[in-house]
Amino acid sequence: MAIFLTGTTGYLGSYVAAGLFTGHRDTLNLLVRGKSEEEARERLWTSLQLHFGFREFYEYLESRVRVFRGDLTSERFGLSDDEYHALVDTTDSIIHCAASLNRKSERQCLNVNLRGGLEVIQLARRAQNRNGVRRYSHVSTVAVAGKRRNEVVTEDAAIDWERSDYDPYARTKKFGEDMLHRLLADVPHTVFRPAIVLGDSRRSETSQFDMVRAFDVLVRMPVLPLRPGDKIDIVPANYVSKAIVTIHQQDEPAHGIYHLSSGPGSETYRELTDALAEAGGWRRPAYWPWMGGTFSGTVNRLSNRKGAVARGASLLKVFWPYLDWNTVFDNSRVVAELGEAPAKFSSYAFPLLKFSRENKFHYPAKPWPQLDTDTPEKSAAAGGARA
Repeated sequence: MAIFLTGTTGYLGSYVAAGLFTGHRDTLNLLVRGKSEEEARERLWTSLQLHFGFREFYEYLESRVRVFRGDLTSERFGLSDDEYHALVDTTDSIIHCAASLNRKSERQCLNVNLRGGLEVIQLARRAQNRNGVRRYSHVSTVAVAGKRRNEVVTEDAAIDWERSDYDPYARTKKFGEDMLHRLLADVPHTVFRPAIVLGDSRRSETSQFDMVRAFDVLVRMPVLPLRPGDKIDIVPANYVSKAIVTIHQQDEPAHGIYHLSSGPGSETYRELTDALAEAGGWRRPAYWPWMGGTFSGTVNRLSNRKGAVARGASLLKVFWPYLDWNTVFDNSRVVAELGEAPAKFSSYAFPLLKFSRENKFHYPAKPWPQLDTDTPEKSAAAGGARA
């Protein structure tokens, strides 16, 4: 039997897959888009090379993975009857990581986060009826808490249906949680709500750059329209994935919902900019919070133009509500489960930013090795060290 994992070719999904490979013995059923088996495998390699060299990746692929080429938003994922029945028959738990983070497109969020989420729930229902499902783990977001300001939010107090949402992403993720609770009430399920997932506390490499770009714009500004004492809840991807993998494998987790966040230990903007200035030898910015409204209006206007400035403004426009809300999410549950708190962003922010700038905010992915050899095993042996 296997764990069905969605979103493996995404940033967080790749971390979850890597954690399952290295820390557990489960076989993985992976849903991957691809016109051919070769294309699907190459997409997996592009995603997982952040964690493994090719030799190790190939060994996992051959021994512990079954790839199902399909699309999350298609009925039965677009699989043939035989493939879909095989997926149902061999799946005994599910980790649903896939999501659209396109905060500007309601259509895309509805299609992926709700229609796609319903397809995964239907798979779980069929697997439950067939052999039983040990656990369904659903990766949501702290943004389901809606518009907040100057708060510490606990898991059980986050959902408030009378509160407005910031964007289509938050709205559809909130409804996704509701679908899970209503439609799989008889299946053991856990909801994970990550805060802002940014970088890896163990190394500088990353393959996800949107939020890094937004921070790069901010740290280049001599004056910030923010309150220096406001906290921002940032958590590294390796901590988030460790929590998901660890708790998913437990027979009876202590709770049904976990905030995967920095919680009360979240750092202030002053602490972050001081740490970056010291590490980079930069001048510390001034803080003019009274410029927040003017700054937001300027960003909105610039985002409608073309060029690099417009791209930076567009990112800030999307993330500005989450930068200005001074809200953190209590993480006492996950800290108790793991026995450790997440690393502070200031401890790895400068190497992350340096790597991103040096690589022009693009991950230097390696292609699938092409060698003059007869066997894939020899190609696997040529895999380099971890990217």
